[in-house]
Amino acid sequence: MGTATSESDGRVRELHTTLLVLNVYDLTPINNYLYWVGFGIYHSGIEVHGKEYGYGAHDYPASGVFEVEPRKCPGFTFRCSVTLGQINMHPLEFRTFLENLASEYHGDTYHLISKNCNHFTDDVSYRLTGKRIPGWVNRLAKLGALCSCLLPESLQATTVKQLREYHEYSDDDAAESLSSATARDSAEIDDEQEKLLTPRVGTEDVHFIKESHSPT
Repeated sequence: MGTATSESDGRVRELHTTLLVLNVYDLTPINNYLYWVGFGIYHSGIEVHGKEYGYGAHDYPASGVFEVEPRKCPGFTFRCSVTLGQINMHPLEFRTFLENLASEYHGDTYHLISKNCNHFTDDVSYRLTGKRIPGWVNRLAKLGALCSCLLPESLQATTVKQLREYHEYSDDDAAESLSSATARDSAEIDDEQEKLLTPRVGTEDVHFIKESHSPT
């Protein structure tokens, strides 16, 4: 009986075992040259259980963590995938983990140098596998942190305006406000900044992850 139970538990664990994959995207064509010397401007997302999760900015103190189809983040050019390791988590358990983490990654705290999408994926990877993402993915931000005073203000703290589908935010009024503000403000973004920093919503929808709130 004990052996049969052990084997059954083992099979259940195997069903929940999945790869943790880092999907890396180019934000600019110049990466075709910078990549070979270990530099570049990249967006990254974490792929788990058939979905990809990233971090973007908006103007509200609520989750900036979003979900897209793997290797299809709108507005960016997919470059490569890097396997970070293997985890044993039920999809619902991972979802709970992500919702808890989302409370630490609000859209209005996004910062290109100190708290960007690559910091988010690095944090997820370290918490789940004990390993960091490859250094080249976020190297430019690390260098920028040493000389941020030399960077344009628009690049030191930029807001992604067009992440407009905020499906799971619990406050309907704030969600409506976010949607209307997006439509109004998106026209004000400089064309080049928009091209580099905005995941644009097209046929592949961007769905924000609702953060969990601890009971009071």
